[in-house]
Amino acid sequence: MSTSSKSKAPISDMMTTLAAYIAATPKRTLPAAVVEKTKHHILDTLAAMISGSRLEPGLYALKYAKTLGGTKEACVPGSSLVTTAINAALAGGMLGHADETDDSHAPSLTHPGCGVVPAALAVGERERRSGRELIRAVALGYDIGSRLTLSLDAYEFREDGHSSHSFGPTFGAAAASAALMRFDPRRVRHVLSYTAQQVSGISCWMRDPDHIEKAFDFGGMPARNGVTAATMVAAGFTGVEDVFSGERNFYVAYGRKPNPVEMVRELGETYEIMNTNIKRWSVGSPIQAPLDALDALLAEQPFRAEDVEKMVVRVTHQGANTVNNRDMPDICMQHLVSVMVIDGTVTFKTTHDVKRMRNPKVQALRAKVELYGDDELTRRMPSRQGIVEVLLKDGRQLRKHIEAVRGTAQNPMTRQEVDTKSFDLLAPILGKTRARKLCDAVWTLDGVKDVRALRPLLRA
Repeated sequence: MSTSSKSKAPISDMMTTLAAYIAATPKRTLPAAVVEKTKHHILDTLAAMISGSRLEPGLYALKYAKTLGGTKEACVPGSSLVTTAINAALAGGMLGHADETDDSHAPSLTHPGCGVVPAALAVGERERRSGRELIRAVALGYDIGSRLTLSLDAYEFREDGHSSHSFGPTFGAAAASAALMRFDPRRVRHVLSYTAQQVSGISCWMRDPDHIEKAFDFGGMPARNGVTAATMVAAGFTGVEDVFSGERNFYVAYGRKPNPVEMVRELGETYEIMNTNIKRWSVGSPIQAPLDALDALLAEQPFRAEDVEKMVVRVTHQGANTVNNRDMPDICMQHLVSVMVIDGTVTFKTTHDVKRMRNPKVQALRAKVELYGDDELTRRMPSRQGIVEVLLKDGRQLRKHIEAVRGTAQNPMTRQEVDTKSFDLLAPILGKTRARKLCDAVWTLDGVKDVRALRPLLRA
């Protein structure tokens, strides 16, 4: 055990290791594969943010942020707004999860990108850091955020009513911000303490019918609170030296049987961004596998909507509960599998076409879709698998079981696939020329000397 020179309060070995690791991030060289994957997630999240700026949660986030004023430190992608890093992180986080376009880390039950990337971008702009430092900070944020909920047992944590989607990304955003501030270990510890005091979230977000509160819970609140913790310490605030150990610590307050050592497990060896999923389709996670399955079936044995007698979709029990006959098209299983059969694919435009949900042809096919939670698929979590069974009127029975969704760590998308997805999301907002320039800028981000250079490409 080591001790603080000021308070003499004990500091755990875990905290000593963690704070030192975060503090060393700006100068730590990452493996080439990690740098590449981090670029994938930065571009994917920027595309989610900018496309989200035109959706209802994004519009409200921008409207609110404009009322806050503040020093012009960072831009909000998808808008002309330049505001404080805290406000930019809040709005940017909500834009990032204004939809179901952003990434996810299945084992920790978090969406890292919408919390970490807006926070890192805002602080990177404020501090005028390089693209290389931004990449390193983002990769760090994914590492710390995911490990936080893993240290609590993410599934038990959720069962107890807490929102893993809020807790993990808050610590991830704080770690990324602290690294970009170039804090020493002691100030990192203070950032983590102020983060622990702010972290919050209850899983009633599932009942949000409009996705507005959910955008705040998943992205806006974690990004804002992580940046807030770092900027407070930058202003000279001091705090508890080790919030993770000692009397009345974080783990006493949260978790049934926490495992704090998980926070530093294989740091610098296992990079959790490599285990994070990018969505091929701009829809809720439980719908990814069924769409992959239908896409494959339609390619192998083409059929039309009028050929279908019945479709059966099987996913996990929680997945079925989350996406069963929802009013929003991008999280409604029955609607989206119907649209894919009719159109041959789904796009960002079709997954957000509310009027299409009332289309007679879509409704007729939707009535033939049965959705079930499956015991075996539930046991295979966190792998989000799916099965689609199609009975055709001519008697043919088609079946496809997707075990590794495209875009997951087990079946990752290529750079070209991420680029294509992102460009298609960006072009309607930025125009094709600027969308192309932004994609190219992210692919060469490690050569950017000041991330503010991205600002003209992000504004709309």
